[in-house]
Amino acid sequence: MILYFSATGNSEYAAKRIGKETDDDVTGLFERIRSGDYSEIHSQRPWVIVAPTYAWRIPRILQQWLKRTSLSGNREIYFVMTCGGSIGNAGKYLEKLCAEKKMNYRGCMKITMPENYIALFTTPTAGEAAEIIRQAETVIDGAARFIRNEDPFPQPKITLGDKISSGIVNRIFYPMFVHAKKFYATDRCISCGKCAEVCPLSNIRLDGKKPVWSDHCTHCMACICRCPSEAIEYRKHSEGLVRYTFPKQEPEKTSETS
Repeated sequence: MILYFSATGNSEYAAKRIGKETDDDVTGLFERIRSGDYSEIHSQRPWVIVAPTYAWRIPRILQQWLKRTSLSGNREIYFVMTCGGSIGNAGKYLEKLCAEKKMNYRGCMKITMPENYIALFTTPTAGEAAEIIRQAETVIDGAARFIRNEDPFPQPKITLGDKISSGIVNRIFYPMFVHAKKFYATDRCISCGKCAEVCPLSNIRLDGKKPVWSDHCTHCMACICRCPSEAIEYRKHSEGLVRYTFPKQEPEKTSETS
């Protein structure tokens, strides 16, 4: 079974493409994470977790969900991480998580996808994004072949920089940068509530017809990138930047969407 968490569509697309290639069920975790649903999930086939990269590891909200949720049946588990650049040494921490859950870690595959982290980086144009996705599809299909054959993913070469990024930088990055204090809505806001609807942590509410952010942000960028009127900004950095969401229609095979 393929489980995915996705805020702007990259990981959702990768998960559904792998599901199509492996003829496996695909389940989105948005509602489970948002509602705190940690009920057991069962699969006779190997597990595949598809997720974006947050500070060179899987998102903490996903890691916490995985720790608390029983994945019964098959004990083999693969990870596929979408990213705009690097996943660092994420595999070290995934392997540790698998050991805690008494599951057999089968490796982590990096899939370079269009950047969505508009709070810190520059997002691609539509043309640039299309080319990145085109190149990514070959890697996604390659990952699917490993999974279909039940072979482990190849182990990447880990540099000192990778170890630092996923280690000390990750630990510093979250308390220093991962908060909602710098999000705000401009006069373009139409009070549609889309930002609150797509927040996986229910961290946004409408107050006086404009969104107000609480203190449980995970920096998924769903609110700013999915706003239909592009009314949300992140300090001055996001002004004038493309709001990226995955542009293509996903493959059809799925049991739940996020």
